[in-house]
Amino acid sequence: MVTVINFEPLIKLTSETFYQLCLANPDISMEKNPQGELIIMSSVGGESGNREANLMIELGIWNRKYKLGQVFSSSTIFKLPQGGDRSPDVAWISQKKWDSLTPEEKKKFPPLCPDFVIELRSESDRLKLLQEKMREYLNSGLRLGWLINPQDREVEIYRSEKVVEIAKMPCLLSGEKVLPNFELEINFD
Repeated sequence: MVTVINFEPLIKLTSETFYQLCLANPDISMEKNPQGELIIMSSVGGESGNREANLMIELGIWNRKYKLGQVFSSSTIFKLPQGGDRSPDVAWISQKKWDSLTPEEKKKFPPLCPDFVIELRSESDRLKLLQEKMREYLNSGLRLGWLINPQDREVEIYRSEKVVEIAKMPCLLSGEKVLPNFELEINFD
C-alpha cells in the first residue's frame, strides 16, 4: 500500500528537508514526487522481496562481468532533475555518470537519474502510480526501464523518446545498448 501526504499547506518539502526527514526516520520507506508530496511505501511480502532480490542479483552478475557501471538497491534514493526523490527497486548507472559525482553527492541522494531501472509491482502497488513514476524517470533522463507486472503477466518497456512497449510473460528482455549483452528471462510461475 502506498500513502501520499501533501504537506504544502504547512511546509514545502524540498529535497533537502526530505533528506533530513529520511535521516530522522530510517525505518520508513519514503519517496517524494515532483509536486513535493511525501510517499510512504509499505513493505513487500516474501514473494515480491525474493523476486526483487533475484532481479538485482542478475544485474549485479552482469555488471561484475562487464564493469560498466554501478548497481543500486531499492534503499537508494535518487534526486531526480525534475524534482522528485525516487527509489527504484533496482537501478544501474554508467560508470562515467557515477564518476562525475562529487564524494559528497555519492554519500547523499545522488543528484541524477539512473540510466536503467526496474520497478517490480508488488501486491500492494497501484499500477497507475508505478506508470507515473516510470514516466517521471523518462522525463528525468532514463534511457531504459522495465516495469514488471506479475499480476497482469506483463512487462512495460520504457525507452527515451519511444512509445511504451508491452511484453507478455514469459519473455526475454534485452539490455539493448544501455546494458550490452544483458538478457533477463521473466517468468514468474
